[in-house]
Amino acid sequence: GESLIQRLSRDCILSQYKNAIMRKPRAAVGSGHRKQAASQEGRQKHAKNNSQAKPSACDGMIAECPGAPAGLARQPEEVVLQASVSSYHLFRDIAEVTAFRGSLLSWYDQEKRDLPWRRRAEDEMDLDRRAYAVWVSEVMLQQTQVATVINYYTGWMQKWPTLQDLASASLEEVNQLWAGLGYYSRGRRLQEGARKVVEELGGHMPRTAETLQQLLPGVGRYTAGAIASIAFGQATGVVDGNVARVLCRVRAIGADPSSTLVSQQLWGLAQQLVDPARPGDFNQAAMELGATVCTPQRPLCSQCPVESLCRARQRVEREQLLASRSLSGSPDVEECAPNTGQCHLCLPPSEPWDQTLGVVNFPRKASRKPPREESSATCVLEQPGALGAQILLVQRPNSGLLAGLWEFPSVTWEPSEQLQRKALLQELQRWAGPLPATRLRHLGEVVHTFSHIKLTYQVYGLALEGQTPVTTVPPGARWLTQEEFHTAAVSTAMKKVFRVYQGQQPGTCMGSKRSQVSSPCSRKKPRMGQQVLDNFFRSHISTDAHSLNSAAQ
Repeated sequence: GESLIQRLSRDCILSQYKNAIMRKPRAAVGSGHRKQAASQEGRQKHAKNNSQAKPSACDGMIAECPGAPAGLARQPEEVVLQASVSSYHLFRDIAEVTAFRGSLLSWYDQEKRDLPWRRRAEDEMDLDRRAYAVWVSEVMLQQTQVATVINYYTGWMQKWPTLQDLASASLEEVNQLWAGLGYYSRGRRLQEGARKVVEELGGHMPRTAETLQQLLPGVGRYTAGAIASIAFGQATGVVDGNVARVLCRVRAIGADPSSTLVSQQLWGLAQQLVDPARPGDFNQAAMELGATVCTPQRPLCSQCPVESLCRARQRVEREQLLASRSLSGSPDVEECAPNTGQCHLCLPPSEPWDQTLGVVNFPRKASRKPPREESSATCVLEQPGALGAQILLVQRPNSGLLAGLWEFPSVTWEPSEQLQRKALLQELQRWAGPLPATRLRHLGEVVHTFSHIKLTYQVYGLALEGQTPVTTVPPGARWLTQEEFHTAAVSTAMKKVFRVYQGQQPGTCMGSKRSQVSSPCSRKKPRMGQQVLDNFFRSHISTDAHSLNSAAQ
């Protein structure tokens, strides 16, 4: 039933992919003398001659969302920016580009942090294992601090050092190792991608940013570019939150970097600047600069290797001169001067220059929508066991928010204490059979913020003493010892709930901006009319915790 045109199109795509897979990259990761394949050199020359990349609006998004449809390569479309962008925000000659590259790479060679994924990328000779190592690190680092990722990454690579090892693992094992890292769909999609590479692509990772994004689930433009440049030496730029901040300050871009036009401009600048001889090192250097020097709130401008090229710094100096009135007339510092109308990359008129912010004026971000507030009730059910006390956990569905993780039996919030206790007891009995209602105790609450939900758990406890232990439970439930609980695939929120049950720190804040616990005497009662959590706890409704702006807590 396949037409001739369809067959030819399919064969052409497969042929192109196989050619890309079999082509042996000539780049050596981490080398300052890396040579690029002729095709990469041609692409870089083309990028230099056409300094403004023209990606589509979808491609322009800086943050990745693994919840987006996978396997679809986004095609660039023509976007005309010159009408609304002043040359003030561009790199206009090769000398400036060369100076930027040299200064940044020299600084990176001296100051880069020693990180496990960088060592693997530099030392690993097998291209597929190298790409896999980079892929794991990039997924883990999405919306997660480096210090947090290091131990998770080390444990992951020890357990699953190859794509084949990860492909053969169970979702339960993946969730168990990922527990506490947040945005749990990242681990699931990483494993889905590994299985696709092993089962459909012959165990070989796609070799270009385009095919990586097209063929691997959950891999967006940034991750594809990072893998291609670091593992395979493809001269392709990348833009994450750190790189966006660096570029916005270097070219005095004050508009919201998540807007389509600004994002397109940033990707164009990244592609123009990436060093064709050391693309992986250059991209990592730009990210390193944003993470350690050009930070969001207190940048260390005196330590910046590209300070002399930074238009934000020049703007600070100009404003300081004007404020001191040390010069008659205007200082001789270049400003943005669009040909017509308001420049769409400058600070918006509604948010003029703030002298107290300095370079932090760039960029100005749009205000984030606060997470919606919801509540539920959850209960720690405990019974004596041969190896000590056991607690009951039930498993969430294999799709949606916290997919496949284990949690204490929970129900949506009810407006009255009586209805709440009744609903919770019914849920407990569904898993464990008849229970003594009089022993159900309210212990306190836990407030935990996910990416888009601020969830308040009303915590209850029920200890089964002096009765025959429950030995059989329905599928999707299990009894664990306390030791087993701490190593199980449970979310951080459930660990906080258990701490309330244990009474280790009742009535205190746990020291996290994202999670708090309190005792009944200090808690606030949920407001009437608050949204219930039917779509959160019912197995037939799915949501995705990673539906957010770059990707994915």
